[in-house]
Amino acid sequence: MTILVLILAVFAAWFVFSYNRLVRLRNQVRTAWADIDVQLTRRHDLVPQLVSAVRGYASHEQSVLQAVTDLRSQALALQSPSRLGEVETALEQALGRVLALKEAYPDLKASENFSQLQRDLVKVEETLQYARRFYNGAVRDLNDGVQRVPDVVIANAFGFASAEFYQARDEERPSVQVQLK
Repeated sequence: MTILVLILAVFAAWFVFSYNRLVRLRNQVRTAWADIDVQLTRRHDLVPQLVSAVRGYASHEQSVLQAVTDLRSQALALQSPSRLGEVETALEQALGRVLALKEAYPDLKASENFSQLQRDLVKVEETLQYARRFYNGAVRDLNDGVQRVPDVVIANAFGFASAEFYQARDEERPSVQVQLK
């Protein structure tokens, strides 16, 4: 009888430990995604200001400015980490082209407003890179947890699911081509 009680106690302890670990991992992924969302919101808030600052100096660069505006709108509408990663990579490349315009327009390069926006954007990009790495690490840990035996039994029974990695596709990661006039 005591052996049966001991086995049940060990099983109950494993169950509680595994369940709580999966909850912690799921919450870590949610928190990491919220951190990415905060940085993307900061980036998206800077984009209209940057476009406005450039528009006054480089009015004939409308296609570049329109691309940035369109990509920002697409990014705001997406929720899927993998699809959002694709659009955000394209937005990052388009912003690189906008920032490169300062070389062609000396007045823009001298603008303190543009310079401050550029510094703010660089800071957001650095923080965003860290947040992406942290999120993908949290996703890896959660995915390992929900697929590992015997924890997979608890994961399936209580609806714990794998999460999507934040990534861009290989064909969408070409280097930004900067052409100075």
